Amino acid sequence: MNQANIMAQMRKMQQEMTKAQEELANTIVTGTAAGETVRVDMTCDHRVKSVEIAPEAIDPADVETLEDLIVVACNDALKKADEATQSRMGQVTGGLRIPGLS
Repeated sequence: MNQANIMAQMRKMQQEMTKAQEELANTIVTGTAAGETVRVDMTCDHRVKSVEIAPEAIDPADVETLEDLIVVACNDALKKADEATQSRMGQVTGGLRIPGLS
């Protein structure tokens, strides 16, 4: 394979990666806790879009539990976002692990 072909393939991969990153920035995942009484919607580039808390999850006498549920839902959303990102980028790179592209 000559250098011109390699450069063309690299440019194509870079374009595909840019497109995949744009798609992921618009892909929303939902993290949940306590049977979906707490829901966090987040894009795959880790921007929180919304937080929903069901009334039954709110106990003014137990704020700590609600705080914990929000953390669990955020961590669940982050995990799903990272999994979606790895899956999509793996399609672009053919499974090749490239540092900084998770």
